[in-house]
Amino acid sequence: MTDYRLGVVESRFADIVWQNEPMSTGELIKICESELCWKRTTTYTVLKKLGEHGFFEMKDSVVTALVSREEYYAAQSERFVAETFDGSLPAFIAAFTKKKPLTADEIAEIREMIDKAED
Repeated sequence: MTDYRLGVVESRFADIVWQNEPMSTGELIKICESELCWKRTTTYTVLKKLGEHGFFEMKDSVVTALVSREEYYAAQSERFVAETFDGSLPAFIAAFTKKKPLTADEIAEIREMIDKAED
């Protein structure tokens, strides 16, 4: 996947595609006009740009994602931990829990993830 980082407006656009794909370009234009106040040309420009970065594809006037929302945000999270905590997930969790203690449900969920990772 690309190392490209979505800006705020691009993220809103990407969310529209991820929530509605596959969708026709006509549908995308209508939604972007309604939610982002964009003209048709702006929608096509952003779609083309994100297509060049490997996020979306337009084929036969149908827009689909090449990278899922989950894949994109997982990569962003991994990059954040790598850049901010030298790749140490325990260091990230320690920093996170200093300000916001984990709930019992969160602890149980993390334990379950660790158990699955060990298998």
